Amino acid sequence: MQAAYLVEPGRFDLRDVPVPEPGPGEALIKIARTGICGTDMHIFHGNYAAESLPMIPGHEFTGTVAAVGDGVTGLEEGQPAVVDMNVGCGRCYWCRRNEILNCPDMQQMGITIDGAFAEYIAVPARLVIPAPSQVSPAVLALTEPLACVVRAARKAQVTFGQSVVIIGAGPIGNLHVQLLRTIGAAPIIVSDISAERVQMAVEAGADYGVSDPAALKDTVMQATDSRGADIVIESVGHPALYQEALGLIRKGGHIAAFGLAGAGETLPLDILQTILQENSIKGSVAGMGQDMHDSLTLLSHGRIKTDAFTGAEYPLADIQAAFDSFADRPQDLKTQIVM
Repeated sequence: MQAAYLVEPGRFDLRDVPVPEPGPGEALIKIARTGICGTDMHIFHGNYAAESLPMIPGHEFTGTVAAVGDGVTGLEEGQPAVVDMNVGCGRCYWCRRNEILNCPDMQQMGITIDGAFAEYIAVPARLVIPAPSQVSPAVLALTEPLACVVRAARKAQVTFGQSVVIIGAGPIGNLHVQLLRTIGAAPIIVSDISAERVQMAVEAGADYGVSDPAALKDTVMQATDSRGADIVIESVGHPALYQEALGLIRKGGHIAAFGLAGAGETLPLDILQTILQENSIKGSVAGMGQDMHDSLTLLSHGRIKTDAFTGAEYPLADIQAAFDSFADRPQDLKTQIVM
C-alpha cells in the first residue's frame, strides 16, 4: 500500500509499505478519506508531536472493514465505519470514565502512533464504529472533528438560551456554531480576523460576526445586556486570546479552553476575582467514546451543514501540495485526502 510519512516538519515522503495484518482483537480498515486537522498542521510545522516523527499522520478518517483478527465479532467485511482515534487501555480509572486522554497508556492515531494518511490501517476493533451506508464518505470523515465539538459542549454544559462567544471561525469554530445553534444557545457571537470565515460562520448560524478584534468586547456587551457571555470558547490556541476571553465572560461565566497553545504557555489569572465571581475554566480537545457515537448520529440525521467542509479534496499522491496550500485556502473549511 501507499502511505504518506511526515519525515520532518514540512516534508512528506510517499512510501510503498506492506499492508498491516490485523492482530487478535484488531480490524483492518481500507481508508476512503482522511481530513486534514488543525492538529495535523501543528505537526506539519513542527509545533506538536515532533518526537513522533517520522510518522504517518491523520486521524479524521473513514473507510470500510477489510478484514478482522482473531476474536473479533460484530464487524463484517465491506462495512462502512469510522474509528475513535484515542487508544486507551480500556481498564483504568480514566478509561472507565471516558477520559481516555488521561490514561497512562494512551496513544493517539496520527499523533503518537501511525495514522490514516495511508490506504489501510489496523486498529483495535473495539474502536471501530459501523456507519450508515447512505452517508457519504466525505461526510463520515467529519465524525471525529464534530465529536471534539460535541465533547466541548458537553464539558461546558451548554444549554438553551445561553450566550456563547466563539473565538476562531475556522472549521472547528464553524462546527461549534452549528452545534450550539442546534442545542439552542443564544446569542452566538463569533470572532476571527478573517472576514471571509466570519461571514461563513454567520451563514452557518452565528447571530453576530466580528472581524475587527477591537470591536469584540463592545459587541459582546451589547448582545448580553452588558453582562458578558455565559460561555467563551477559545478555539485558536493563543495565550493573548485566552486572556481576552477572561474579559468577555459574565460574573459566574465559563471559559471552554479548546485551542491548543504551545507547551509551557501560561495564562495570568486573578485568583480572587475567579473565586468571588465563581468563574470557571475547563479544558477539552478530543472527542472519544460516546462523543463519537453522538457525532455520527448528528451527521447521519443532517443536523450539520457539511457542504463547506467537503469541497476540497486531494489524492494521497498530492498530500504535500494539500498541506503546502492549506493556509492559502481560507474558503475551504476542510481539506480531505482521498485514497
